[in-house]
Amino acid sequence: MFSKVSGPIRLADQVAAILAEEIESGRLAEGDKLPTEVALVQQLGVSRTVIREAVSRLRNAGLVEPRQGLGVFVLPRRARPLDLEAESPGTKSRVLQTVEVRAALEGEAAALAATRATPDDFARMRGALDALDAAVAADGDGVDEDLAFHRSIAESTGNPVLLSTVRYLGEVARGGIRVTRANEARRSDFIEAVRQEHHAILAAVEARDPEAARAAARLHLRHAAARLQDADDRFWTENDGLDVRLGPGSGT
Repeated sequence: MFSKVSGPIRLADQVAAILAEEIESGRLAEGDKLPTEVALVQQLGVSRTVIREAVSRLRNAGLVEPRQGLGVFVLPRRARPLDLEAESPGTKSRVLQTVEVRAALEGEAAALAATRATPDDFARMRGALDALDAAVAADGDGVDEDLAFHRSIAESTGNPVLLSTVRYLGEVARGGIRVTRANEARRSDFIEAVRQEHHAILAAVEARDPEAARAAARLHLRHAAARLQDADDRFWTENDGLDVRLGPGSGT
């Protein structure tokens, strides 16, 4: 039924993708029972642990439902929960696509923060930016601090839906952010440009200028994309070992 899986992508991700494709294509229809664990092990050439992890991922995505003593069954088609971690790995094109989405989302977050931030919010954003500057000065990769700074802006909007979305997108894009920062660390002018861009965002928010804040955030992420585009093929080859998958893994 299925071809055996192999390659550098995690086996459970490959198995989950294969089964999801069978379901989305209709070859496994609503109410159908998945092949047994033993059958999948034989057909795909992976361990039972891999099969169980893949099925768990499908269950979390709302595609299947295990039934005690009966097996695993395909659920009715419906709007699937957003699960970017189940998507294809973070190639250069995927990293750039994620930056595009962040530009739209975080531009609006900065604009809202400029109109809604409280004095406590300003202090939190300033503290997050100071921590990022300190991490870079200490030769750290600054990934956690970078995420915290952008998250502090979203927190200042007072919109929990926006905050949750920014937090989710930042976490699943962590590997891409690491690659972005590795690229920018190649050149001192990149490092300084990133620092100035971050400070420009905060300055506009502190000035309560939503248009300037939106523009600064979007410009920063457009420049991040341009800096990645500027990286030659050797950079991507040399950094192939970095975790650029969309999942738990200066920049952005």
